[in-house]
Amino acid sequence: MNLLDAVRNRFARAPEPVRAAVQRVGDRDEQVLAWGALVRDEGWLVATTRGLRLVGPAGEDEEALLPWHCVGHARWAATADGGSFTVTPLEEVEPGVQARTAPRRYVLTDPGDLPVVVRRRVDSTVVDSRRYPLPDRGSVLLVARRLPGQAAKEWTVVFDDEADRADPGAREEARRRLAEALATERPD
Repeated sequence: MNLLDAVRNRFARAPEPVRAAVQRVGDRDEQVLAWGALVRDEGWLVATTRGLRLVGPAGEDEEALLPWHCVGHARWAATADGGSFTVTPLEEVEPGVQARTAPRRYVLTDPGDLPVVVRRRVDSTVVDSRRYPLPDRGSVLLVARRLPGQAAKEWTVVFDDEADRADPGAREEARRRLAEALATERPD
């Protein structure tokens, strides 16, 4: 991308179908931050103030909004003719425990500012992150995130291997580590 294209992308308005899709949701506070055109004119991957949206070519929402605090991992791989995003969502499987769901891959012909915006937004939700080994095998990730409309950060546990979530010893170690993390935040 040359300098002129970079400046044009920086000040361009989102395509009409993208703007219409975000407006249709009815959240006046949600704004389009960046978008990337998908291959074969399949639509756009859109970063908004609330999260990631997949908007189809006619402006329809293809997937539910993925809030920023539910993005477990987002990897950008640039190529000569665009690139691809692989996004791993998180879902709450029980109170305080999240699990990684199947990664979603989006191939883009023109990413625009999307890689930078996604990185910045995901990073801004993570306040603290700590990885601990589990007894016998594997590890667990403790993550503190900022959630929209919530003053306090929220800690969650993500097991690297889903089988460990069913292991009583691994669960006890994760609970112990979470209690330690919370105790370090509360002054006595």
